[in-house]
Formats: sequence, structure tokens, C-alpha cells
Amino acid sequence: MLGLYWFLSYIVGNFMTAYVVGKAYGVNLQEERSKNLGARNAGSVIGKGAFLWTFLGDSLKGVLIVGAGRLLHFEEWDIVIGASLGMLGHMFPFWLKFNGGKGVATFIGVGLALSPSLFFMMVVGTAITLIVTRSLTLSMIGGFLLYAGAIIYTDKLVLYMPILVAIFFMIIKHMSNIKEALGRRK
Repeated sequence: MLGLYWFLSYIVGNFMTAYVVGKAYGVNLQEERSKNLGARNAGSVIGKGAFLWTFLGDSLKGVLIVGAGRLLHFEEWDIVIGASLGMLGHMFPFWLKFNGGKGVATFIGVGLALSPSLFFMMVVGTAITLIVTRSLTLSMIGGFLLYAGAIIYTDKLVLYMPILVAIFFMIIKHMSNIKEALGRRK
């Protein structure tokens, strides 16, 4: 049963909300602007409504995966692995040759569902860094650092290691955005 949960977590992550929203508007987001299947690209190309629908759909994937694991009474470690697989499924969907979104909205759903108090530290880190850098991309890094620090501080490093690995891949997928944001700061 656990193996099926993990497999389905990855498959749920493969549901690309931006792909569906784009098709509903007659737009292939894989050919527009950043070519990314995420909320930010959907919003830039189609508008605020597309951003909102994509963000909600991708966030709810994370909530669904965590909620299903808890409903099935899996151990927290098993749920964290499932949540990480959902995030990786969003970033690397098999049906799109492993080229999906960047994972932020799915992570937000996962983070809120796993531990709102730990996720709050992500929000605080992002807000503080945003005030200093005026860059949402760079503030995300600040948020991740405070989130990781909170995980270490609460002695949950081993439990949350799969999430931190998924975050590492999120940062890699954002590398061009990070370089661009740093270039603007010079």
C-alpha cells in the first residue's frame, strides 16, 4: 500500500495545472515567455485569473498528497517522502519528458499541510529578504534558508530531508531567475 501511495504521489505531482489552464485559454504555455508550466508564467502570459487557478491547482496537489497519507494513517516519514515525490513529479513529469514547473506552488501546499508552524518560518524568511532585496526570486532563497533553519532548530532534519532535497531541485530550476535577479542588483 505504501509503495502505491508513493507512486500515486509522483503521478499526482505530474498533473500540470498550467497545462490545463493554458489549453482552456487556447495557449500553449510551453511556447510562451519562460516556457514554464507554472503559475508565474500562466499569469504573465494569460493574466491574473490564470495565475490564481494555476497556483491553487498546484498547491492543492501538495495538500492532497499529505492529506491522503494522513487519512491512510501512514507514518510521518512516509508522508514526507510522498510529499517530496509530488513536488518532484511537478518539476519532472514523465509525460512532458521530465520538463515541468519549478515547484513553488506545490511546495507551498506541501509545507502548509505538513507543518503550518514550520512553513510560517518560510513566510517570515521570504518577507524579511523581500524587504532587503526587493526581489521575489531572491526572497524565496531567504525563505528556504529560514525554513531549513527552523527544521534544524526543531530537530526534524532527518524527517524533512526529502523535502530539503526537493527544495534543492527547486533552487536548481530557478537558477536562471536567481542569476538574473543578482545581475539586476549590481
